Amino acid sequence: MAASSAWHDVPRERIQRFAALAREQVPELAQDVLAAIRKEHPRLTFIADESGEPKALVAIRHSLELFVEQMTTGSDRPRALPEMFQEFGRGEVTQGRSLDSLQEIYRLGVRLSWRRMAAIGQQVDIPPAAMYELAETAFEYLDVIVAQSVRGYAEAVARQAGERLRLQRLLVDLLLAEHRTDPSALLADRAAGIGWQLPERVAVAVLLRPTEDAVAPAVGDEVLLDMEAEQPRLVVPNPESPGRAELLHRAMANWSGAIGPSVPLAEAHTSLRWAEAAVGMIEQNLLPQGRLLHCAEHVEALVLLPARELLDDLARRRLAQLGGTGGPAHAHRLAETLLAWLETRGGAPEVAARLGVHPQTVRYRLRQLREVWGDDLDDPDRRFEMGLVLRARRLRGDLVPPPD
Repeated sequence: MAASSAWHDVPRERIQRFAALAREQVPELAQDVLAAIRKEHPRLTFIADESGEPKALVAIRHSLELFVEQMTTGSDRPRALPEMFQEFGRGEVTQGRSLDSLQEIYRLGVRLSWRRMAAIGQQVDIPPAAMYELAETAFEYLDVIVAQSVRGYAEAVARQAGERLRLQRLLVDLLLAEHRTDPSALLADRAAGIGWQLPERVAVAVLLRPTEDAVAPAVGDEVLLDMEAEQPRLVVPNPESPGRAELLHRAMANWSGAIGPSVPLAEAHTSLRWAEAAVGMIEQNLLPQGRLLHCAEHVEALVLLPARELLDDLARRRLAQLGGTGGPAHAHRLAETLLAWLETRGGAPEVAARLGVHPQTVRYRLRQLREVWGDDLDDPDRRFEMGLVLRARRLRGDLVPPPD
């Protein structure tokens, strides 16, 4: 209360009488408040302290005593509220409730207490203006109590979240271990510990952090997230279920990475392996960055690009003839025509449509190809090998292999 307030203008002896009467009635008032809380909230459980008294009763009585002390000394805030109010906040987390019901209980206590204080004020002839100020102080006092409980609630939520993340990481490690010995019981226990229902199939994603302090993707509790790994990992349950792809798309804004194929739960490590391979190719600029890539949409690149040395050797053996066809530009056009013909297995019109050139141009090139490779173009194995190396080289942006 300000020094120039109406409350401070009340004669000191009158305030002392008010405080003495209030202190006398604190024990009875605390009991009345607790009884009203029990009536309004019959399902609440009240825990007793070492003396057998309900902790709530002790907290109510002590907070009333502190409030009376505050109004008699003129201090702005109470000396120290009981730590129990933080404990009450923590208890709401344990019970799985929000702070709404606890704040409702506090408001009920303040209303009942204020009625008693107002009656005492009339009894000792405290002016209305001073009582209005005292009412304001009472609700400021309520704010302090609520702040205590909010602090306890926040601390408990943080601890609970930290413990869930720890258990979640243990579960992810177990799921992604390649060699496990009869993990079913342990897996079920760890999943139950965080309320995660074991799915039939999973897909595993590996992420690239956009920045060191990037906010974790908001994937929800169904998707397991391990942010402690150097490259964060996700385990997505039943990835083909409705809405799952859209959830990931929204959550992955500003993140790059790759998600492996959908596999049975026991084979989660194979999905991880493909996701890691794809992320490695993203880092080498062989696959695009800036979004969550699905390995199933990049099978050709994932299969062909890692076999670079083998395919380069095969390219030198199967495409060496391109080096003698009239320069790099013409060799590229012939290689492009050969790949289009292998992919369509059609005539000149189909190949021309694929390349966007005139059919007569394609006929000329096909004759050249026949002159260069002859009967190899009729051999299924040779055609497969040519198509394989040309597809791999197309992925790397250069159809014609360099000369030896």
